[in-house]
Amino acid sequence: MLKVLVGLSGGVDSAVAAYLLKQAGYDVTCCFMRNWDSALNNDTLGNDTLNNDICPQESDYNDAKSVADKLGLKLLRSDYIEEYWNYVFKNFIDEYEKGRTPNPDILCNKYIKFDYFLKFAKDNGFDKIATGHYFKSVEKDSEIHYYKATDQNKDQSYFLAQVDKSALDYCLFPLGDIVKDEVREIAHKLDLSIADKKDSTGICFIGERNFREFLKNYIPMKEGNIIDIDTLEVIGKHQGVYYYTLGQRKGFGVGGNRGPYYCVGKDVKKNELYLTSIENEEYLYSDSALITDINWIENIPDELDMECKFRYRQQDNPVHFHRLPDGNALLSYPQKIKAVTPGQQAVFYKDGMLLGGGIIDNTYIDGHEVNKWLMERVKNG
Repeated sequence: MLKVLVGLSGGVDSAVAAYLLKQAGYDVTCCFMRNWDSALNNDTLGNDTLNNDICPQESDYNDAKSVADKLGLKLLRSDYIEEYWNYVFKNFIDEYEKGRTPNPDILCNKYIKFDYFLKFAKDNGFDKIATGHYFKSVEKDSEIHYYKATDQNKDQSYFLAQVDKSALDYCLFPLGDIVKDEVREIAHKLDLSIADKKDSTGICFIGERNFREFLKNYIPMKEGNIIDIDTLEVIGKHQGVYYYTLGQRKGFGVGGNRGPYYCVGKDVKKNELYLTSIENEEYLYSDSALITDINWIENIPDELDMECKFRYRQQDNPVHFHRLPDGNALLSYPQKIKAVTPGQQAVFYKDGMLLGGGIIDNTYIDGHEVNKWLMERVKNG
């Protein structure tokens, strides 16, 4: 009987994953990962989810304990606070300070759940780990390939594209073929206390909170000008360019006859934020992108027509992949795509199969770097 260590988060998905594995005959043990310490990291501002003086992660642990007890499973607890800070959170802050928009959930999967947690499982004699991700593994000709989940609305392949394939091969994904409504139904039949617990939408392991207030703890606020890119007029003041992202449509605190606005760019050195009228989107589009730090799940040729997702909730976009001599890639999409954002993840697919993913390093339009083209417009008026 295979010994499986399930990452039990305190949510309904991992709870049902543990139950399904137990029903399938695996020897299941659960483990709660503690990766954030609010007191240690001086996280006191912007935490609008604290209730009854219990931090969100401790509340999640209590939920995980309730689930494990209900299912008759042992619950371990492992701490990765230092590892999370060094490999996930510091990168998160560093990228924001460069004016980019990172995705900490992707790094959390790569460095914590499928690295340190996996090592913990191996060191303690487990044959496999398992998670509550909506993600599907399929074995063909003695090779394991990875696909989007059956529930396309909950598919989480985007967040797993940076995980090493050898780590994925060591993991079981019980929710790959079922939909969220079925997961909720199972949880209700089991009378689990978290059956109706809402899905987490905050930063991985840190929880839901006022994001701008949270960032102020780590990136000091610095007021600067908000500029209308079309008229080059100063139309307001921002609290810090780091707090805004390309394509953002609200939260600027400006009005006027031309509003509402899109965020189309920012200059970190000048501390300027650039907006355009929502009716004028031309500055948001690019037709190609440079992708770096690529993690490959599948071996592919140097040229390939495939699909790419540039952000989690975005539809798949047809792109042409061209491998560069340095191992990076140039993606071209002549149909043009809106708000492809440096610092975020580009994830590659072919007919639903996950091929890999990398970091959006730069974007281009008609052969020009989008941000430089924008800055030239500001400079030249």
